[in-house]
Amino acid sequence: MNQGFQGGIIGTGSCLPEKIITNADLEKIVDTSDEWIVTRTGIRERRIAGREVATSDLATGAARRALEDAGLSSEEIDLIIVATVTPDMNFPSTACIVQNNIGAHRAAAFDLEAACSGFIYALVVADQFIKSGMYKHILVIGAECLSKFVNWKDRNTCVLFGDGAGAVVVSRVEEGYGFLSQCLGADGSGGHLLTVGAGGSRKPASIETVEQEMHYIHMDGSEVFKFAVRIMASSAEEAVEKAGLTKADIDLMVPHQANIRIIDAARKRMELDPDKIVVNLDRYGNMSAASIPVALDEAWKAGRIKKGDHILMVAFGGGLTWSSCVLKWAR
Repeated sequence: MNQGFQGGIIGTGSCLPEKIITNADLEKIVDTSDEWIVTRTGIRERRIAGREVATSDLATGAARRALEDAGLSSEEIDLIIVATVTPDMNFPSTACIVQNNIGAHRAAAFDLEAACSGFIYALVVADQFIKSGMYKHILVIGAECLSKFVNWKDRNTCVLFGDGAGAVVVSRVEEGYGFLSQCLGADGSGGHLLTVGAGGSRKPASIETVEQEMHYIHMDGSEVFKFAVRIMASSAEEAVEKAGLTKADIDLMVPHQANIRIIDAARKRMELDPDKIVVNLDRYGNMSAASIPVALDEAWKAGRIKKGDHILMVAFGGGLTWSSCVLKWAR
């Protein structure tokens, strides 16, 4: 195999449902208030997929836009990785459905599940394929339809999550650009803090699991919050150090969009000005694996990223998992 290739991002795209649910809408169905939600999370509204829309539909839309941005055809894609916790079904993979939808007939395809950390996990996997010389162009997608797993009677979780998809094309880039560092981590002892308990081989779907509401998202919010504040900052610092950079070298941080207080804590620890942080959770809520690629796409399209910029991405999620990376923008 050829050695010495450098992987980087050469195109971005996103796809979001049209339907918006605001905090005022939620006030009508659960005991909550706009002030309570904004103060504790920073979220004002979220996008919700229609009954007929699946994760693969959003992923397909994001994929097509990323390919257009990269100036590539679907036939040039060697591999598709979809990071998601809300696949269309257990199998076939959502990535295989997307492959068929976009006509990427040469591409291998598989899903990756690391919850909200999944997009960066998938980026790291893609970069290894590029570095090894095995593949040249890889489509990495973070896509979720979390609203279909939300208990709309649970005010602690239904206010948090939204639907969407973001995609990037990871390809060979010129030397000195692309991914400079990558950090992945997990702590399975905290897996019980954020779960969808039924629907797998441990507790297959049954009348009992449905009646016990075990197919909805369950979260110990306070414990996840404490974990997130600690791990977001430490993971971000690790990625910067591994890249051989200082905090002052970071031009833009794209964090997982879960909670504004968690993002602010990481920003302060990284000693970054607010204008160096991409925040869109006020409009989309927590989209799990889709949060970072959608935010990255918006920043790129808004002109907030230029060639040579050092971009820091960092996430945490169920598992428990965390991930971070630094790249030097190649476009």
